[in-house]
Amino acid sequence: MSEILKVEIKRHPHSEGIELPSFATEGSAGMDLRAAVEEDFILEAGKRALIPTGISIALPLGYEAQIRPRSGLALKHGIMLVNSPGTIDSDYRGEIKIIMLNTGDEDFTISRGDRIAQMIIARYTRIEWDEVEDLEKSDRGAGGFGHSGSS
Repeated sequence: MSEILKVEIKRHPHSEGIELPSFATEGSAGMDLRAAVEEDFILEAGKRALIPTGISIALPLGYEAQIRPRSGLALKHGIMLVNSPGTIDSDYRGEIKIIMLNTGDEDFTISRGDRIAQMIIARYTRIEWDEVEDLEKSDRGAGGFGHSGSS
């Protein structure tokens, strides 16, 4: 089992009765985020909308929350997240909201409590730039897209 990180979470009044982010299975990397809409919301085909989750979190310094799409929504309905993965910084304390895009051919209904995205908590490293005249050579060199192999 990996380490357990305690993270403070705040419910907003409009999220009462909605399950907190949770792992669907023992092996899940991402926690399901749920829609805190007051009533059914129709995301029209070709349109995008900002959907509230009704929660705020306080991550420790050195961690971020990555917001990712749910594969089932993408495959079955063409529902994507516009900025994927989205990043929630450790010093952000506002409500987490999800920018959803309907790339499907039909309108999509988002109901209260629906699982709309996944959240992964990840450690990150801060860096300090060391400006140099030349970089150390590598096998790849300056090769661009498609230059790391033949397949």
